[in-house]
Amino acid sequence: MKFYLSSYKIGDDPQQLKNLLPKNCKAVYISNALDFAKPESQKKHEDWDLRELKAIGIDAKPLDLRDYFGKKDDLSSKLQDIDLFYISGGNVFDLRLAMNLSGFDEILQSLLSTKKIYAGYSTAVCVLLPTLKGYHIVDEPNLKTYGEHETIWDGLGIINWMFAPHFESDHSESADINKEIAYYQKHGMKYKAVRDGEVIILKQ
Repeated sequence: MKFYLSSYKIGDDPQQLKNLLPKNCKAVYISNALDFAKPESQKKHEDWDLRELKAIGIDAKPLDLRDYFGKKDDLSSKLQDIDLFYISGGNVFDLRLAMNLSGFDEILQSLLSTKKIYAGYSTAVCVLLPTLKGYHIVDEPNLKTYGEHETIWDGLGIINWMFAPHFESDHSESADINKEIAYYQKHGMKYKAVRDGEVIILKQ
């Protein structure tokens, strides 16, 4: 897989994402990290993300992981022909739980050797890391958006360093990100601080 990891939204140079994609790219857009938000706020961000993708020729279809809770096999079949998974930011603990309840986390692990692309920003990157510890400084870990489920603190472990988005940026969470970085430093955790507009591209 290839990974397009942005601090905020699609980043300053969307052409970088377009360059990773095959012709006639089939894409899905997952915004479950925003499920905790008010509907109008969630829709605002969804429309924004879909417009940015449309601007570079990607007609992404919304995919709600809640429709696949307990239906991993159905989700796996749905995703077989998809080239690009584009994931929004939001609450990392909600996204991690939605991935677990739908089986998306295990499906993603099974696709690492393929040519598919995982792209997204902020929370979408954070969930790929070894642990979610440190993100409790920025995100509420116990929102209960999906009912009474135990908080998952393990990340997917696809990336072996921590990701600190919105670093020194004009973002409401930037001050808390500095506290998050201090947590990483205190606990001897490798991390990368990324400013809004910046993107990291990885290839497995």
